[in-house]
Amino acid sequence: MTIRIFALHRGANAVEEHSLKDVAGLVSRDDVVLWLDVRGHESAVVCERVLTDVFKVHPLVLEDMFQDAPLPKVEDFDDYAYIVVHGLDRRSEDPENTTTIELDLLVGRRWLVTHHTDSLRSTESVEVEIRKSAKLFAKGPSFLAHAIIDQLADHYGPLMDRFEADIEALEVTVLQEDDHNPTVEIFALRRALSKIKRVAVYQQEVARRLARGEFDHIEAAALPFFRDLADHFARVADLADNSRDTLNAIFETYRSVQSQKLNEVMKVLTILSTVMLPLTFIAGIYGMNFDVMPELRWKYGYAFAIALMVATTATLLIFFRRRRWL
Repeated sequence: MTIRIFALHRGANAVEEHSLKDVAGLVSRDDVVLWLDVRGHESAVVCERVLTDVFKVHPLVLEDMFQDAPLPKVEDFDDYAYIVVHGLDRRSEDPENTTTIELDLLVGRRWLVTHHTDSLRSTESVEVEIRKSAKLFAKGPSFLAHAIIDQLADHYGPLMDRFEADIEALEVTVLQEDDHNPTVEIFALRRALSKIKRVAVYQQEVARRLARGEFDHIEAAALPFFRDLADHFARVADLADNSRDTLNAIFETYRSVQSQKLNEVMKVLTILSTVMLPLTFIAGIYGMNFDVMPELRWKYGYAFAIALMVATTATLLIFFRRRRWL
């Protein structure tokens, strides 16, 4: 359970950290910019009274914050804009273990509330920045919210690089290892990339709405930065699409290689069957129980039959060789 409260007074050069009991007094002041960062549902329950009475947060918004919204979105309220975005984290080698971490933002005129269930690198990075310099904080909640979401978007890059590395390694494996079946890995990567694309597309739309000036609590000066954020999420969605196309190509390559191997096996079996057919015919002729057959009483009859079989086999193999079937 973690609750962090940062405030910057007009004219001050440094951000101050406060306790929860100071929030009501800080919000009522026109010369203060406030950021309340809440980590974990337990912390949100502790803050529920403050969120309801001081920040006038709607009960449905609190419900979304406590239960986690399944998709990114943005909603407009009288005193604030409610934004939901998702961070992505892959904590193991299994691509399907790519998890989403929800980040809720309430952006008011002079205050910002953020809530996330787990530690989030984007809020931690911005916290480090405002401790070093109050310039970002002084710009207001809209710029502070953009900085946090922008940090979250930047962390998509290393994640996509990791997927690209996995895909390249899989491509090499498919071409070099004959006995490796990559089907399970391919579909696991595709499902993970589909999740990334879905989240990126929704967050692109959220950033576009914020950039269009639909919300009174988003400052006009911050709109170009949200447009850039929308472009960032669009690039992530394109990368996910390109990676999925590459996986489809790898799967088709694997199927082609397997088909080629099957064709080689079928060719060998067909040649063997073709060679054995005349030999079986010769053996069948001389295996019939007729009394009158010229070769039955012939001293060299057995040798003749064997020689005939060998000559037939050699003739067929030479024929196949000249036709480049062997």
